[in-house]
Amino acid sequence: MNTSAVSPGRAGLLLLLTGQMLPLIDTSITNVALDSITLSLHTNTTQLSLIVALYGVAFAVCLAMGSKLGDNFGRRKMFLWGVALFGIASLLCGIANSITALLAARTLQGMSAALIMPQILATLHVTLKGTAHARAISLYGGIGGVAFIIGQMGGGWLVSADVAGLGWRNAFFINVPISLLVLALSHRYIPETRNETPTRIDWQGTFALALILCCLLFPLSLSPDLGWPWQSQAALLAIIPLTLWMRAGALRQEQQGLHPLMPPRLLKLPSIRFGLLIALLFFSAWSGFMFCMALTLQAGVGMAPWQSGNSFVVLGVTYFASAWYAPKLIARHNVRTILLSGIAIQVSGLLALFATLWLTHGHLNALNLAPSTALIGYGQALIVNSFYRIGMRDIATQDAGAGSAILSTLQQATLGLGPAVLGGLFLHLLNLTQGNYNEALGGFLVAELVMMLMLAVAAIGARQQLAPRCPAN
Repeated sequence: MNTSAVSPGRAGLLLLLTGQMLPLIDTSITNVALDSITLSLHTNTTQLSLIVALYGVAFAVCLAMGSKLGDNFGRRKMFLWGVALFGIASLLCGIANSITALLAARTLQGMSAALIMPQILATLHVTLKGTAHARAISLYGGIGGVAFIIGQMGGGWLVSADVAGLGWRNAFFINVPISLLVLALSHRYIPETRNETPTRIDWQGTFALALILCCLLFPLSLSPDLGWPWQSQAALLAIIPLTLWMRAGALRQEQQGLHPLMPPRLLKLPSIRFGLLIALLFFSAWSGFMFCMALTLQAGVGMAPWQSGNSFVVLGVTYFASAWYAPKLIARHNVRTILLSGIAIQVSGLLALFATLWLTHGHLNALNLAPSTALIGYGQALIVNSFYRIGMRDIATQDAGAGSAILSTLQQATLGLGPAVLGGLFLHLLNLTQGNYNEALGGFLVAELVMMLMLAVAAIGARQQLAPRCPAN
């Protein structure tokens, strides 16, 4: 049970969503600043990969623990601790004068982001019902997508503007005043919620999850540059016994009446399992798409960072419009219909982008990209909204923290996989075509189309699993 069910109101919801934007914007804003960081700190390719990978690994590893801390000690309290630490970590990133200092600060950023994110979804789940709950969940998904786009646009502008001669450092400094604003107002507007009965921390599960995600994300992020050494291959193989060890420990704890970090009974739910499929096929393709487009527009077409970011303005606008309207669509249709509609619209956008690439011979700009990216953004928002609606559908109120942790971990881990796996495919195609960005991007788009069609086939076959159902309480 939870100790409070007071609605956060509009002000509280706005503060929660602002806090959500901090770590999500930072996920994408750093990609735009990498070239400037290279010139400033004289980094190599492996170190650049670590700047992205350490944040993602720390974020994904600590998400479930952050959820458990919120359940036990109060979700508002952990949210505020996370925002405070995130502001401090961002300041440390901005003043870093070496790659070692920057990597350490990025790790702290990822850990603090993991304190922020699960508290938001769990708070919305336990304090809101009915239409208000549906709209809040839609905004949660919509803000996440908009934040990803803002990171591209804002990061490009901040780096290019070089305010006060700080260059890439401004991309991190911007988080500090936002964090202070959220901290100043949250005590007044965000209600405190927690589970009435505290549960013990699953140290085995936490350690096992950390090892699993490290063995997955580090090899996939670093090995393409290192030539896939045997250590990377061994780390990937180690995922199998580590997963079995984690599952055995979780089953044993459930039999003893304890609460493991990743409860097997939740992982058995059809909604969670289908959420895993959406994460693997969609979120990895989404982050891979943004990574490959940024490389193509900057290195291939020759755009400045701010021009590359502005090319996603239309995508961001249609994404937010779609996310805002999604609750009305869900009220009229079931979530399976919305998911399939989103896939169909995004596939249409990907085909339009492929045609634009072919017809313009790779001379892309914000204007000729607008029609295809508008479709892609609108479809993406429907898929993201479906992910959260499906994932939380069978989660009982007392499991809100654990359920949101599972979904957030899936999302963050697969967002990290996208640039590593699909970005690796793009770079491999780039080498095969002797630096032809048009052909490499075309090959990537074919791969993403296949992934979206696989998700569509799965959704068509999951009629019973995705049938309408009221959330458990």
